[in-house]
Amino acid sequence: MFGMRTNYDNWDSLRSPFRYGEHGSRVIVTTRNESVSSIMQTVPIHRLQQLSDEDCWKLFAKHAFDKGDCGAHPNLERIGKEIVKKCKGLPLAAKTLAGLLRSKRDVEDWNNILKSGIWDLPKEKSNILPALKLSYHYLPSHLKRCFAYCSIFPKDYEFEKKRLVLMWMAEGFVEQPRSNKTREEVGYECFYELQSRSFFQQSNANSHCFVMHDLVNDLAQAVSGDFCYMLENDNTHHISERVHHFSCVRGTFDGFEKYKLINEAKFLRTFLTLEPANDSDSWLSKKVLDDILPNLTCLRVLSLPCYEIMELPHSIGNLLHLRYLDLSYTKIKQLPESVCTMYNLETLLLYNCRQLTTLPVNLRNLIQLHHLDITGTNLQEMPMQMSQLKDLQLLTAFVVGKSKGLGIEELKDLRHLQRRLSISSLQNVTNGMGAMEAKLEEKMYLEELVLEWSSSTNDSEKERDVLDKLKPHTNLKRLEIKNFGGTRFPDWLVDKSFCNIAHLSLDNCEYCFSLPPFGQLPSLKELEISRMQGITKVGHEFYGDSSLSKPFQSLETLRFEEMLEWVNWYILESGEFSKLKVLEVIKCPKLIGGLPKHIPSCVRLEIQKCSRLMAQLSNSCGAGTSELVLNRCDGVELGRRGLSSLTKLKISGMPNLKELTPELCTLTNLKEFRVDSCPSLLSFPDTGLPPMLTHLSICHCKVLHSLLPRPEDMENCYKSLETLSLSRCDALKPMWLGFFPKLRSLGIRFCTNFNSITDLNMLGLQNLTSLESLFLSGFSNLISFPQGGLPGLKLTNFRIRQCKKLESLPEGMHALFPSLQSLELVGCREIKSFPEGGLPSSLRSLEIQNCSKLTVRRREWDLQRLPSLRHFRLVGGDGVESFPEEGLLPATLMSLRIDYLPNLKSLNNWGLQLLGSLKYIKILGCPQLQSLVEEGLPTSLFMLEFFGCPMLKPRYLKGEGQDWHKIACVPVIHMDGEVIFDQLTLRPAMDSQPVFI
Repeated sequence: MFGMRTNYDNWDSLRSPFRYGEHGSRVIVTTRNESVSSIMQTVPIHRLQQLSDEDCWKLFAKHAFDKGDCGAHPNLERIGKEIVKKCKGLPLAAKTLAGLLRSKRDVEDWNNILKSGIWDLPKEKSNILPALKLSYHYLPSHLKRCFAYCSIFPKDYEFEKKRLVLMWMAEGFVEQPRSNKTREEVGYECFYELQSRSFFQQSNANSHCFVMHDLVNDLAQAVSGDFCYMLENDNTHHISERVHHFSCVRGTFDGFEKYKLINEAKFLRTFLTLEPANDSDSWLSKKVLDDILPNLTCLRVLSLPCYEIMELPHSIGNLLHLRYLDLSYTKIKQLPESVCTMYNLETLLLYNCRQLTTLPVNLRNLIQLHHLDITGTNLQEMPMQMSQLKDLQLLTAFVVGKSKGLGIEELKDLRHLQRRLSISSLQNVTNGMGAMEAKLEEKMYLEELVLEWSSSTNDSEKERDVLDKLKPHTNLKRLEIKNFGGTRFPDWLVDKSFCNIAHLSLDNCEYCFSLPPFGQLPSLKELEISRMQGITKVGHEFYGDSSLSKPFQSLETLRFEEMLEWVNWYILESGEFSKLKVLEVIKCPKLIGGLPKHIPSCVRLEIQKCSRLMAQLSNSCGAGTSELVLNRCDGVELGRRGLSSLTKLKISGMPNLKELTPELCTLTNLKEFRVDSCPSLLSFPDTGLPPMLTHLSICHCKVLHSLLPRPEDMENCYKSLETLSLSRCDALKPMWLGFFPKLRSLGIRFCTNFNSITDLNMLGLQNLTSLESLFLSGFSNLISFPQGGLPGLKLTNFRIRQCKKLESLPEGMHALFPSLQSLELVGCREIKSFPEGGLPSSLRSLEIQNCSKLTVRRREWDLQRLPSLRHFRLVGGDGVESFPEEGLLPATLMSLRIDYLPNLKSLNNWGLQLLGSLKYIKILGCPQLQSLVEEGLPTSLFMLEFFGCPMLKPRYLKGEGQDWHKIACVPVIHMDGEVIFDQLTLRPAMDSQPVFI
């Protein structure tokens, strides 16, 4: 189900994958715009009727009254039914008004809604529903501001609650709390109030995000007026000076021309960039950072996440009113010291800035700072005197230093810390008394805590004392301990007062020789124990006193990983893992014995590299086990029962496995089956595999000779198979592929017996009428494709590799493969030309690697006939000295890659100048390449990369090379890994075409 508001071209692109669906398949399209039906040119439209008054009332009552019961309010029921009539059967209207009235039980309030004059206002061009106008009209003024601000989001845009609330706070929309609540808590209350009134709804795709209904978004656009502006294309030349809040979707290359109009908005308070649908890399012109942003002196919110920004100008300190700065996922290495003059800054987000190693020295001056997210950075130590930031509510990481003002005692006065805190370099804490100075036990709002040491210890007693004194508050829900050097864990770790702990992880605590009684933690849902080399057994102590309470009563996930010395696991046999859903035992090579015998709730079981483990999985798995992964554990057997719910099964690294259990065919729910590196496996069961199997992958099974069952069982096997991948199965006999009528993806790679194939008719490829992807590799005797071609109506992806005797491609490809989008030819040295008639006009990507005879005759390729070609790659070719020749490549090309041409000396000037759409050039390993083009590169070019071309770099070195001026206009240049991105002005043509509403 989806809505469509776009033109015919977009609809045509969208429907192309559906053209080849199974007979009887249907696609249902919903829309509020009848003109869409004329674009689609399909069956007569079905006009959905509005809800009846009765159904509309039921929906209204469900959201207006607890459990939909209005029996205690008969007067309200009468008025409510009259209100519902005015909703005219529209569900959104009924739901929104119900949210408005849910907290009101006064008859007068309900009558005010019923008799409001808004119902009778004439329809405006925006066509805003009266019910939505009413809901907005009755919002308190601060909620009106919060809602109107959301007009900066495009339709269908998914936004995070946390970030939106922080932006509201930065804009001053959240009122100061009058109780012990924080402003953030008040902000969340505003969000929940709008959500309860159906202005926001949870995203179906991402449970952490929210969206606005299209009609609600229209309302936000209407009420925000000129104060909010969303850039919808790069050709806008004017913006009202009244605009306070600006947003746009990031493009691949965002230059000065795109953003220069912002200079007209003298009082701009929000500059917000949003992620594009394709989630590609984004570059921002340095001129925007230098010449536009520092002049926006009224700015309160500046959000530039995911740009390839490496530094900010010192002038960014001009933004004295800034409250919110988001530089997450950028390449920034350090912040300018001028940031510390932004005394109003409340939120600084540096999430996943992996190249960031230091914070400004005077960060302590930002006394208004409430949120500092430095998760995923590479900080070596903190700035001095972090304790001065007494209002910090979020500090995601703290690196303990050795000097005064850098130690763990700096955490003492940060009493309001919330959510998550990671403390690293704990080896720098001198003793337990020093650890007590952090006063973690008083930080009642912390929910997640990570305690990490960075080096091996010389003093086990000291580290045990330090950890003992780092006791957190009992409200803690998640705890991770890494690289702890003590010999035992503190008693507080399993104290009954820590009843809220739900997630616990121990990693590389190598000197601990026993595990605490984690079974006694009543709320523990996830337990991960890894790299504990001192552990040789997991015994009774792991469970605690089972006479007092049932151990692990809440545990859902249990993971043991890289326990190299672990030998024995004592099992209680008392149903101790009754709620366990996921069990993973990985790289425990000495573990003997078995697994827990009965795990009734198990959904996923993974056993890897446990060569001495002996177990019958059917004794452990529950009736609902759906995924099973086995790797290098010969002593583990599937068993003959209890696996009927399996949907995914992967078996790998089993050198002694000779046959698969015949019971495989009884796994009627199995959809995916993968077998890898089982060198002794001879054959599949005579009875075949389950009939509902859709994906089958077999790799490195060198003596496997057959996949097919007995002839009498063939009728019920493989009828649902859609993906088949065979790789390096030397003894596998060629088979008739017509047995797989629904196959959509086929890959056969380096299976020795297939070398005898000289004619693909022997495989029955012509019967695979649903095939969309075909990958053939290592058919060393294949000379040609069947006369008359292949069944290519649906083929979109075709790869041929290392078919050294292949002389030609399928005849009539241009007609037989009307949907082909990607063609890859690798190591096919005897192919001299493309087939008569050329390649299919639908082709978008073409790659030619080490096809020497084809490359020599490249002037005959006739690629000009490919109007859809966007990407071309050429690898290998001793005779290529200049490339590409004039007219060789079509003008539609957007990316060009040239790899390992040992004799290439120059790029062809005219061949490149004709490529008016070219945006990206990458050249790799061309040691003789001396120059690019004399007349300059195409003006459309976004990015130029070259690696392993030693004669180029001196010539084009920035500011020094004799030909630097010829490439200086390219926005992004990579030279052997060094990135240059500070061109003067990006031309409008260089800006990408982002997706907007």
